[in-house]
Amino acid sequence: MAEKTLDNRINNIIGQLRGIKKLLADKDFDCSKTLIQLKAVKSASASLLDLYLQQNLQTCLNSSAKKDKELLKKLVSEIAK
Repeated sequence: MAEKTLDNRINNIIGQLRGIKKLLADKDFDCSKTLIQLKAVKSASASLLDLYLQQNLQTCLNSSAKKDKELLKKLVSEIAK
């Protein structure tokens, strides 16, 4: 199976968020289904971040290091959160 692209992952997250919105709009919404979907969005977002970093970290570091060391520190700090 081919690895999902960033765009595919973003579209998946958008679909999950739309599903959560529908669940919340239902007056008799199911808390457990909503929590499961929220956890899925959290996991998918983390996966998106990991893939983005794998594909772009070197470029981010190179451009940041050349421009401003403080920007590089901020980038590393954001990754560590």
